[in-house]
Amino acid sequence: MVVAVPGSTAGVVIENLSFSIDEQVILAGVSASVAAGTVTGLLGPNGAGKSTLLRLVGGLATPASGSVTLGGDEIGAMPRREAARRIALLEQNTAPSVDLSVEDVVLLGRIPHRTRLLGTFGGDDDRAVAAESLAAVGAGELVDRMWHTLSGGQQQRVQIARALAQRPSLLLLDEPTNHLDVSAQLSLLSQVGGLGTTAIMALHDLNLAAAFCDHILLLQDGKLVAAGTPAEVLVPEIIGEVYGVECDIIEHPRDGHPVIVFSAPRTAVAPMRAAASA
Repeated sequence: MVVAVPGSTAGVVIENLSFSIDEQVILAGVSASVAAGTVTGLLGPNGAGKSTLLRLVGGLATPASGSVTLGGDEIGAMPRREAARRIALLEQNTAPSVDLSVEDVVLLGRIPHRTRLLGTFGGDDDRAVAAESLAAVGAGELVDRMWHTLSGGQQQRVQIARALAQRPSLLLLDEPTNHLDVSAQLSLLSQVGGLGTTAIMALHDLNLAAAFCDHILLLQDGKLVAAGTPAEVLVPEIIGEVYGVECDIIEHPRDGHPVIVFSAPRTAVAPMRAAASA
């Protein structure tokens, strides 16, 4: 049975998806649907299968069973070129191997749109797309900078601009906030939410997911254990079961989204108290 994200349309449908490596089950029977134009947070502890699921949805790995469709078309059956045009996957640590200008990094996203095999790209039309993509993530002023001169947050924006330059209908992001300071995290996720592109992003920070995601898919040990809005999924009972931590949920004073307040493990603080009283 498909676990439907509320309000879903013919965006992404994941049906009974399973994946194994050397008989080790990584994903088992994952089914979900994601509405077009929404931002979905993919959550779960380390090893839950988040990155694997993104790669399967992106068509970069072949499932043992099941299927993924985008707008009704099965991704696994798409020609590679078509999939590259319609789906952009930004994995972790995808920095270019040589130092390029920001514009050239973004132009890499135009490769799937070359008019012929080994054809050229980077003409006026491609440069216009690159400029629009940089502007969409608030990085238009970086166009002439060299990659190695950018901060971590700026590099992440440029990488997302490269993905947008593909003109995808689906944007997949694997831990896009890694190594960013708080300001850069908030700015980046706010911009992703404002793009209007269907996005699925793996996150570790539950509070960022609660603030910026329309819907949540929660994985544990390769299985989908909860799906719904942040308010429906990010509750103490589910968080405690999946992450093994105690927490309370309060309402954000400005916009009302859930805020998770974690409690430190009692066993961890007892020795410190004993030492302080000695």
